[in-house]
Amino acid sequence: MTTLDKTLRLAAVQAAPVFLDRELSTQKACELIREAGRNGADIVGFPEGFIPGHPGWQELIPATSELSLTLGRRLFKNAVEVPGPSVDALSAACREAGVYAVVGVNERRADTTGSLFNTQLFFGKDGTLLHKHQKIVPTIGERVFHTPGTTGSKASVKTEIGTISGLLCGENANPLFQYAVGLDYPVVHVASWPSHFGPGLALDGLGMQETIALITQGCAYALKCFVINSVAAMSDDIIEAYGVDAAASAFLKERSNHGGTSIIGPGGQIIAGPLPPGEAILYADVRLDDVIIPKFIHDFAGHYNRPDLFASLFNGKTATAPRRDKSEHDMGRATINKELSELPFAQSTVPV
Repeated sequence: MTTLDKTLRLAAVQAAPVFLDRELSTQKACELIREAGRNGADIVGFPEGFIPGHPGWQELIPATSELSLTLGRRLFKNAVEVPGPSVDALSAACREAGVYAVVGVNERRADTTGSLFNTQLFFGKDGTLLHKHQKIVPTIGERVFHTPGTTGSKASVKTEIGTISGLLCGENANPLFQYAVGLDYPVVHVASWPSHFGPGLALDGLGMQETIALITQGCAYALKCFVINSVAAMSDDIIEAYGVDAAASAFLKERSNHGGTSIIGPGGQIIAGPLPPGEAILYADVRLDDVIIPKFIHDFAGHYNRPDLFASLFNGKTATAPRRDKSEHDMGRATINKELSELPFAQSTVPV
């Protein structure tokens, strides 16, 4: 049984990969894990696609240009196989440091020559690979290189210090995924982010740092847990790789003037950060039992929800299911309860 009478040190990495170099990016990740361990961290979170880097050029240059496709080839050749040498190195670093880590990687299937996954790897403090989560839907330009994930709705792992969950970039704003993660009652959630969004993705004037804060403060409030926001830093080799014209170069250089990594409390409050520009590890010491009182108000995986009322929305099992007429809504209670029992997120039944 997990004891909540603990203080944990959370660590959020803000760093750039060695762009499109698997071995050096892995080495850098291992060094950061060991540094976090030396500084007393219990859990460390990494940015999206840290090994060997996120395909952010898709937002700045044509997808079918020679440069884009050449960078894509480098990305594939430097992607991580699970299991494989990069996983072994990360495992050894976690074991040496005695920390849990959630690391963003580009994952390729062994013995294939196409299709990548945008993946988070969950490591135990003994070095065990506990879980991997693949992003369920690639975002915008990621779709050129990343395929939809195959690991389902599971994005968390139970540990001796409580459940640790993680989601990638926009997934943190997905209400269904928040609910799926919430069913495992995480105490710490890792939100992994790239170094930049596309130039046209500022919503109503919000910059990337403000958007990340908005999404994950809401995520922390919904899950009632601590959130590690790990944002990739901009580096000169990224700017050199695809800042190929004046506009792209200016955009990337401007993005290098932002940080954004933060740690958020279970009430949605920022308790550490956001970090300024540059590379650093952000730390926060937190009490695990601080996740309890907020759930007295809203426990969306428990008393503050009615899955029996919403189950009919999922009868078709897809978002495109046709609207049901009254006769279908009048189906017997036994049929409704059978459908409820088959839904992983709906444990209630309709009263007799």
